[in-house]
Amino acid sequence: MTTLLKQHALQIFQAGVAAADPYQAVKHCLYLDALPNEKIHLIAFGKAACAMAQAAVELIPAHRLAGIGIAVTNYENVRAVDNVEVIGAGHPLPDTQGFQAAQKIAERVSQAQTNDLVLILISGGGSALLPYPVVGVTLEEKSATTDLLLACGANIQEINCVRKHLSQLKGGGLARLATPATVHALILSDVLGDDLSTIASGTTVADTSTYSEAIVVLQNKGVWTRIPESVQQHLEKGKQGLIAETPKPDDSVFNRTSYVLCASNTVSLKAAQKTAEQLGYNTQIYSEQLCGIAREEAEKLAIYASTLTSRNARASSPKPIALLAGGETTVNLKGNGKGGRNQEFALAFALAAEKHRLTGQWTLLSGGTDGRDGPTDAAGGIVNASSLQTMINAGINPQEYLNNNDAYNALNSSNDLLITGATGTNVADLQILLLHP
Repeated sequence: MTTLLKQHALQIFQAGVAAADPYQAVKHCLYLDALPNEKIHLIAFGKAACAMAQAAVELIPAHRLAGIGIAVTNYENVRAVDNVEVIGAGHPLPDTQGFQAAQKIAERVSQAQTNDLVLILISGGGSALLPYPVVGVTLEEKSATTDLLLACGANIQEINCVRKHLSQLKGGGLARLATPATVHALILSDVLGDDLSTIASGTTVADTSTYSEAIVVLQNKGVWTRIPESVQQHLEKGKQGLIAETPKPDDSVFNRTSYVLCASNTVSLKAAQKTAEQLGYNTQIYSEQLCGIAREEAEKLAIYASTLTSRNARASSPKPIALLAGGETTVNLKGNGKGGRNQEFALAFALAAEKHRLTGQWTLLSGGTDGRDGPTDAAGGIVNASSLQTMINAGINPQEYLNNNDAYNALNSSNDLLITGATGTNVADLQILLLHP
């Protein structure tokens, strides 16, 4: 039964990933008849950049391309695309290659003329892949600021509020550079609720946040005094009005800017639900926006599942249940171990399932649709009722490893790492809990 549940969990997860196929998304959403511009500047960035660019060049006649396109993606997803210069860059940690790629894109879009179209293909990971710090702040200083926010559990909205005010591209900066050309974006969302200003830090849409709010985020998270002095000075100058704000909704740069949302976590969650139902599970969407601290949310799910299982056991003909969730949790780093939010979620769930006496056969998969969870080679974890004992038999204390944020090594000891390789897409995470009476 354990093997079957694992196979089902993987099948359901793979259906969710397939629903976010970036190549097909562009094929379905790009209508050239609605884009009559003379020349098209093709720009793609994110983990799905290559697949999205491939679809675009297959649809756009070569004579309409304004030179070679540019695609920036993480190293694992780099592949050749006709008529496109593909550049590998660092993710989740920005690097010099990404900085140089960002400069190249900024130069290209700045050259676009009034009758040109800047076609921008955006997917998850774009924030890290295109680091272009403001003048006076180095890449290392900007990265150090982001690292401090990540380590203290700041959510994506808080992180992006700060990043937008330290970047020349984020927060509508790319749209500003492309003026007076027309800008059209095809967007593959990796953000809960599909907030366009958050996806890849909103390079082509208005930013409603301010310098003052960015300072408040850093102060509330207790890192204001720890960030580089250059960052403090830049944000203070912005607050005082000495530096231009990011473009707001009424800015004229958006008069010729449009977008289409091609794929999202919600679409993938629905596909996972359909597959689970086809496999015979009584399927429930536990959450469409699962966020919060990974280990806390894992325990909440375990408590809910334990209650549900007890109720289901009293039914005359209990059915297997699939609880599905989509979202993006966070991790408070207190230890020095290795892992990511999905691995931590999986390990924490296994511990919480034992604590709250979850009965019957169960399997929990928590995975990133991009195939990479944190700075590891795993997409997440897939655990069951025997995982903890397997770890203990291997000399691992699961609770101690969780306390040290070392879920990777704990799950590796029980052969419970979810390894998929880079998927070429990114629409946040999926959690799949299968319960058999």
